[in-house]
Amino acid sequence: MRPAHLALAALVTALWGVNFVVIEIGLDHFPPLLFSALRFLVAALPAVFFVGRPKVAWKWIAGVGLALGVAKFGLLFTGMSLGAPAGLSSLVLQVQAVFTALFAFLALGERPGRVKLLGMAVALAGIGVAAADEGASSSLTGFALVIAAAVAWGVSNVLTRKAAPPDPLNFMVWVSTVPVLPLLGLSLLVEGPARDLAALRALDPAGVGVIVFVAWVATVFGFGAWGWLLRRHPASSVAPFSLLVPVFGMTSAALFLGESVSPLRWCAAALLVGGVALTSLNIRRRNDGEPSSVRPDPVRVAVEERA
Repeated sequence: MRPAHLALAALVTALWGVNFVVIEIGLDHFPPLLFSALRFLVAALPAVFFVGRPKVAWKWIAGVGLALGVAKFGLLFTGMSLGAPAGLSSLVLQVQAVFTALFAFLALGERPGRVKLLGMAVALAGIGVAAADEGASSSLTGFALVIAAAVAWGVSNVLTRKAAPPDPLNFMVWVSTVPVLPLLGLSLLVEGPARDLAALRALDPAGVGVIVFVAWVATVFGFGAWGWLLRRHPASSVAPFSLLVPVFGMTSAALFLGESVSPLRWCAAALLVGGVALTSLNIRRRNDGEPSSVRPDPVRVAVEERA
């Protein structure tokens, strides 16, 4: 990869990491489900009028939209609103690679090898350490919802793999049209129209800036640039950059939100990132049984919505 392309890959992962801090700020302005609905509304409009017609069947757009937009982001935003720290959320959410591998085995018959199983075990150990650390300081409810969001992300990754969209940006924009009405309906039902109206009436420049960042910068620009890189370089060169997301997420949360990082959390980070790295790599063997190459699992190349 050219230096400019390396810098672009690093920039995208930095934006996805910082996005967790922006989400935390946005939750001070909006109820979580309404916030998520507005995020997808702004991501879809006006971009949907410029990306052309959908290039995959509507069943895949609807399936990914519900799994990714409604389930994953609804659970993530709600979990963070209930106290899951931004930095920890950016880290824990990466366990989606484990759930993706599991669901790919169940739905697609992609049997994980020994290295991938080891990575899954290491990542789950990291979740256990993170849960112990979080349980010692606050309620585990928000933490559990973030893990549930990772499960939903795993489902959406497998659906995306089945859809095999030829244009990730086109796919992401059309997927963004699906969650808007379901999330608005859930917000009215769970959060109440009075709370939603109060948030909209109190909309200020900071609230607008938060929505623009998560919709246009993190989603439209982020996925557009990521898809552009994947079309020009092997996935094995691009996909590993995604492991930088929790690094930027935890660092930015410490810098801008003052979140402390305990020794247990550092231990959880090492286990999770290491486990996800192993889970995301597929070691191919020559006929003599020796490893011949290491490349990212195709499931990880699926369109990955980074919050």
